[in-house]
Amino acid sequence: MAKQIWRGGALIAPMPPAMVSCGTMEHPNILTIAWTGITNTVPPRTYISVRPKRYSYPIIKESGEFVINLATAEMVRAVDYCGIYTGAKVNKFEKCGLTPAPAKEVACPIIEQSPLSLECRVTQIIPLGSHDMFLADILHVHVDESLLDKEGKLHLERAHLAAFAHGEYFELGKKIGTFGFSATKKKKAQAQKKTPGAKGTR
Repeated sequence: MAKQIWRGGALIAPMPPAMVSCGTMEHPNILTIAWTGITNTVPPRTYISVRPKRYSYPIIKESGEFVINLATAEMVRAVDYCGIYTGAKVNKFEKCGLTPAPAKEVACPIIEQSPLSLECRVTQIIPLGSHDMFLADILHVHVDESLLDKEGKLHLERAHLAAFAHGEYFELGKKIGTFGFSATKKKKAQAQKKTPGAKGTR
């Protein structure tokens, strides 16, 4: 496979085009963030990287709180809008027809239409260059009940989440595996070889 070597750049895909809500129920705002992810499992921690010139930056810095709201394919127009326009001039909740709903612990709202929302509290701010990274603890997770089966297991594939890759939006498609499936197949094959009467042992 022929390859070209490019200069270093921010090119990892796909990313979640997360809608980050901040502010308060009375004065809420949304900014779209692609630079986000998980940094730790126990305790659960995440991050968002934000340009200091963004309208939401001082809001998050002063409050020390934000909510990461995952977006569905149906929400992608709102995702794009909230990444282009500034909350200094427009109420993005009203403009995009989104509903702010109270979080459990933080003052900023969750987005009611989001299937999964993570309440976060900032623990550290790290200047990196073009962006500052807000490291945060994940305090609570709001899960839409339509994503749960009768046993309470989460089926996030039901949400039809949006993905972002190199300036374009996509809808997540078919499932091609589950965590650990490669080892599971191997173990099953080994078990069949050891089982008397199994195929290939007669």
